Amino acid sequence: MTAATAMPELHLVAAARPNLPKLAALWHALAAAPPFCRPVLLHTGQHADPAMFGAHLADLGLPEPEISLGVTAGGGHATFTGRTMAACAELWSDRRPALVVVAGDVDGTLAAALAARKLGIPVAHLEAGLRCGDRDMPEEINRRAVDAISDLLWAPDRATAGRLLAEGHAPEAVCAVGNAMIDTLLARLPAALARPLPEGLAPSGYGLVTLHRPANVDDPASLAALLVALDRTAARLPLVWPLHPRTAARLRDSGLAPPPGIRMLPPLGYLDFLGLLARARLVATDSGGVQEEAAVLDRPCLTLRPSTERPVTLESGANRLVAPSTLEAAVAEVLAGGWPTARPIPLWDGKAGARMVAHLRAALAPAPARSAA
Repeated sequence: MTAATAMPELHLVAAARPNLPKLAALWHALAAAPPFCRPVLLHTGQHADPAMFGAHLADLGLPEPEISLGVTAGGGHATFTGRTMAACAELWSDRRPALVVVAGDVDGTLAAALAARKLGIPVAHLEAGLRCGDRDMPEEINRRAVDAISDLLWAPDRATAGRLLAEGHAPEAVCAVGNAMIDTLLARLPAALARPLPEGLAPSGYGLVTLHRPANVDDPASLAALLVALDRTAARLPLVWPLHPRTAARLRDSGLAPPPGIRMLPPLGYLDFLGLLARARLVATDSGGVQEEAAVLDRPCLTLRPSTERPVTLESGANRLVAPSTLEAAVAEVLAGGWPTARPIPLWDGKAGARMVAHLRAALAPAPARSAA
């Protein structure tokens, strides 16, 4: 048996595109550390389209997943979660890892965490403790459920770690590691800035739009209100919108169309999107990850949601919650120079991966042998 196979396996579960930059931070930190486990990238299949998953691997320096379960989304939350859970359980009944790492709050994350714990396999939750307080939001249900059953909880900041402790989690289980997505952003930013902008765009000469949350795009009336707000905003600042497949489907289903003054783009790879965000004048979004990235890049972020699970971005000054009716006024404030410079967020320093590795090493270390009485 080789040294590599003798080491315990650590399965890093990637279900959807947002999981990849988070897991990449841990993957690269493990590669840089003295080996104590063998990381295995596992793709459940929730995002199967190359534009939403496979095309991002090279940008992030990740290999092709060693394990692909092929469970694509569809059939509703319960059906899809159940299918993913069954596939994970079948795999881990035969190939048992020492620990499973799940990231974020998508359905595939919840399914993998449930399957692992029901088999007695420890689970680490990367990006634990986030709360927006909206229990009608699928992601809020998922993140609370995953936290409740995880053995290691990696929080992106100290306040979030404190919330987990207040919820009753053991101090040895909770670790404020920092923001794994920011590790990846800082490592990949030079390459992203080397990418050319789409033809006709100049740095600081456009606003960036991303929308995909069910509360914004599933209800035709809500989506129509957002399109009106974006149309008015585009009269002040050219807007560019990489269209998420979910949002594209909802536009087709509802018979709505983006305003003609907004430039539409297909889904972008990690580096192309990061380069677009880093050089935007501002971003209007409902994405949690974009809120974090904008805060570190000091890009004014207008979050089109009534709440956020990332309040540290609000405290930094980079992010504000806005309604469609106030979007145009917020953009005018940015263009008039009224937006503050973002304040640094503690622990968002590019070292989250190393902190996770240290916590993992301690968790996987063999228990000391007890001396005979």
